[in-house]
Amino acid sequence: MRTYILLIASSILLLSCELKPAVDTIIINANIYTVNDNFEVAQAMAIKDGKIVEVASNLVIQSKYRPEYINNAEGKTIVPGFIDAHCHFLGLGLSKQKVNLVGTKSFDEVIERIVDFQKEKNVAYITGRGWDQNDWDIKEYPTKEKLDKLFPNTPIAIRRIDGHALLANQAAIDLAGVTINTLFEGGEILKKEGQLTGVFIDMPMDLIENKIPPTPKKQKIQALLDAQTHGFYFGLTTVDDAGLSRSSIELIDSLQQSGDLKMRIYAMISNKKEDVDYYLQKGIYKTDKLNVRSVKVYADGALGSRGAALKKSYSDKHNHFGALLSSPESFKEIAEKLANSEFQMNTHAIGDSANAMLLNIYKEVLKDKVNKRWRIEHAQIVSSEDVELFKNVIPSVQPTHATSDMYWAEDRLGAARIKTAYAYKKLLKAHGKIALGTDFPVEKVSPILTFYAAVTRKDLKQFPKNGFQIENALTREEALRGMTIWAAYSNFEENEKGSLEAGKFADFAILNKNIMEISEDEILDIHVEETYVNGEIVYKK
Repeated sequence: MRTYILLIASSILLLSCELKPAVDTIIINANIYTVNDNFEVAQAMAIKDGKIVEVASNLVIQSKYRPEYINNAEGKTIVPGFIDAHCHFLGLGLSKQKVNLVGTKSFDEVIERIVDFQKEKNVAYITGRGWDQNDWDIKEYPTKEKLDKLFPNTPIAIRRIDGHALLANQAAIDLAGVTINTLFEGGEILKKEGQLTGVFIDMPMDLIENKIPPTPKKQKIQALLDAQTHGFYFGLTTVDDAGLSRSSIELIDSLQQSGDLKMRIYAMISNKKEDVDYYLQKGIYKTDKLNVRSVKVYADGALGSRGAALKKSYSDKHNHFGALLSSPESFKEIAEKLANSEFQMNTHAIGDSANAMLLNIYKEVLKDKVNKRWRIEHAQIVSSEDVELFKNVIPSVQPTHATSDMYWAEDRLGAARIKTAYAYKKLLKAHGKIALGTDFPVEKVSPILTFYAAVTRKDLKQFPKNGFQIENALTREEALRGMTIWAAYSNFEENEKGSLEAGKFADFAILNKNIMEISEDEILDIHVEETYVNGEIVYKK
C-alpha cells in the first residue's frame, strides 16, 4: 500500500511539473524595477524565446514555470536595458580609429597627441576629435600654424568635441581647394588679418571633410563591433544613432541579420536628399533589432563653438548671434515633406532662436496630424514663452551636457538667459515625457552618469555642491523612465521594450547597487554586473 501511494504521489508530482509551462530562464531573488505604468517592483521574472513571460513574486514564478535555467540574482537590482535616445554609435566606434583629443588641456597637448598618433599609425590623412578650447587656459580657437610646420604634406582635420567646428592644416585646405575667397553658407570660416586660421564652423566643414578618404567597410564593421562592446559594458541595449547614411544603415542591418551585431539601433537618417527620398519611397523599415523611421535635421550649431542660433547677441561676443544652418523656408519644406509621411522629424536645435523657429514650424505642419512624436534634439536654450510649444513635441535631451557646459555657458548667455538653458524639468512638465541620452562620443557613454547628472545636476567632481540650477533636476523615477520607457516611446517602441513586462523583449541590466535608494554620492559607484539582450547575456563583469 505504501509503495502504491508513493507511486501515485510521484506520478502527480511528475504530471504537475509537466503541466507547468516550460521557459528558458527564471530569475529569482531580484529587486526588479519594472518601470511599468505604476513603477512596480518585483522579485522574479520568467523568460522564453527572448521575451518576458511574466514578472511577479518568487513564489508565483517558481510555482508556475518549469525553467531550463535558474538565475539567482541574490538581491541585486535589475532595470530595463538602458536606451540612449541620442548618440553617435558608429561615430563612437570610428573615434577609436582616430586621434583622441578628449580631455586635452592646451593646444600644445593636442599637437603632442597628433604627433604620437602619427608615429604609431602613419596614416595618409590624420583625423581626430575631442578638443575644446573652453578647457584651455587660453580659451580661444586654435590656428593652424603649428600643424603646418610639423605636417606640411599630410592633411589634418580635427573636430571640436561637439563636432560643430574643426581645425584643418594648410595641406587639408589645399586638398579641398579652399581659399580666402571661397563662398559658403550656414556657418563660418574664421580669418585673421586677411588669412585663413584653419577653423571651419558648421556647414563649411563639409568643404574640408568631403575630401577625407572614405572609411573602408572593414574598418566600419570593426567600429560598430567596438561600439557595441562599449555599450554593453554600460548596460545599453538600444541606441538612437542620430544621423546615418543609407550605406551605414544597410551595413548595420547586415551585421544584425548575421548575428554579429546584437545591439538594437534606432537609426535616424541623415538629411541628404537621396537617402531621405529612398526611405520615404521604401517606407518604414523595421526588424527586431533595427528601426528606420526618422530623419535627423540640423537647425543650428553648438553653444560651445558659438554656432547656436540665438535671439539676442552672445554675451561674450558682441553682435554675434550664431547661425541657422539653412533658411527657414528649407526647414519648412522638409517638415512638410515628412509630415505627409510616416517618418518622424528629429531636429538638432540648441539656441533659443533655432528652437523657436522649429517649434513653430512643427506646430504649423502638424496641426492636423495625430501622434507624430516629432522630436527636438538637445532643446538646450528655450525661451520661457516657447516652452509650451513642447506640448506636442518630445524633448530629447542630454543631462551631462548641462554639467559639462555649466563652467562656461553663462559666459555665452549671460546671467538672465542661462536660466532658460538645460531646463529639463520645465520641458518635462510641458510635454509629460522626456527622452534622455548622452550624445556620445561628445559626452561619456555611461547611462549612470546620465542618471546622476539628471537627478543631482552635478558633474564627476560632485560640483556644484547644491547642483547646477537644481530646480530643473529630475526625480529618480523620471530619470529612469527617461532612459527606458520614455526613450522607447520617443522611438515608437514602447510596446516592445523600455519596461520589464510580459510580451516585451528580455532586455535588462543587473546593477551592483540599488539605483533608486542609495545616497546621491553612491550613484557614481554603480556599475553594471550583467547585460542581457533577448534574454541572452551579452556582457558579464
